[in-house]
Amino acid sequence: MSDRIPTILATSGGLVPGRRTRLELGPLMRHAVDLSGATGRPRVCHLGTAGGDQRWFNAELGDAARVAGVELTHLNLFSMPNVDDMEAHLLAQDAVWVGGGSVANLLAVWRVHGLDAIFRRVWEAGVVLAGVSAGSICWHVGGTTDSFGPELRAVTDGLALLPYGNGVHYDSEAGRRPLVHRLVADGVLPRTHCTDDGVGLVYRGTELVEAVTERRGAAAYVVRQDGAGAVVEERIEPRLLPGAR
Repeated sequence: MSDRIPTILATSGGLVPGRRTRLELGPLMRHAVDLSGATGRPRVCHLGTAGGDQRWFNAELGDAARVAGVELTHLNLFSMPNVDDMEAHLLAQDAVWVGGGSVANLLAVWRVHGLDAIFRRVWEAGVVLAGVSAGSICWHVGGTTDSFGPELRAVTDGLALLPYGNGVHYDSEAGRRPLVHRLVADGVLPRTHCTDDGVGLVYRGTELVEAVTERRGAAAYVVRQDGAGAVVEERIEPRLLPGAR
């Protein structure tokens, strides 16, 4: 794995309604596997920390992975880690998928178990790191979150593998866009990359190389300060992934 380029896919999507199962792996989640270059039956580890490691969801995601031909494992941290060596387990994967929920709780629990340092080594080894919502913000410096209550607030203690802020659900939750603009204006967040629902950001190393989408008409955005201190927003047209709706 050491010759792989460190890669992150940060998204506001990934799962779609299923036909034989309640959920299916959507184009974004399949793209995370494609980015790994895996051949044969790809190995993906799911972390549901942000949602409290709900076993019923693990089971539904397992059904979706089986239909997709993916060898899926779960790294559960509640009530204790379910594997003896978390780093070895993660390094053995082609990709990691982190689910949504409370990014503040996810970061706190990960740090208790040393996963902040482990994930940097896993990323540097070339395992694709990916996820949705909380599983997108966590790789960045921070972003906007409802982890603390119904009113959106800033979170600024992300793992910072990527030196940017991250705005998720940019088109579906009305408070996200104005809060991102305010946080960037105030210097609470640096240059911030945002995604409408169904859109993902592909990073090679720390460089944003493209936006991709499983939802037609959705977009990504860069929010930054200009030279005069004003906030500007630039729209990025994403590439449509196979199977996009």
